[in-house]
Amino acid sequence: MRLTTKGRYAVTAMLDLAYHGEKKPVTLTDIAKRQNISLSYLEQLFARLRRAGMVEGVRGPGGGYQLSRDVSQINIAEIVSAVDETIDSTRCGGKGDCQNAQPCLTHDLWMGLSEQIRAYLSTISLQDLLQRKGFRQVAERQDKQPNAPGLDVLVRGETMSA
Repeated sequence: MRLTTKGRYAVTAMLDLAYHGEKKPVTLTDIAKRQNISLSYLEQLFARLRRAGMVEGVRGPGGGYQLSRDVSQINIAEIVSAVDETIDSTRCGGKGDCQNAQPCLTHDLWMGLSEQIRAYLSTISLQDLLQRKGFRQVAERQDKQPNAPGLDVLVRGETMSA
């Protein structure tokens, strides 16, 4: 299964918002700088996240975005789904027409994997990621040095060199 940039960026941006938006709304410009994501791309993602009821916009001076639910109530599978990303390990998109309009020999295997991944991501909340070892260190470094590799690497579980 390959999660595309859309899903990865949505999770990274939501994690950034969860961390920086505890006390005040966060602008997409700030998220874009810290996470090295295009502002126009973030605008598209946040329109979808807003429609899904995960974020809300705050207008005016000091405005930006904030989470519309507690960090413990937003799971990663929801975020991925909200931006129309599918969690699918099959070649056929789950349709079962992999080979001559019929399921291939391994269709059920890949469907099972997709279901396991979806179930796993459903068990991980933004709060869980905020509490991961090393998270705060990465976030603080990004605050000092925008555009540095960061939260997306931590989300993928890769180790960071000091």
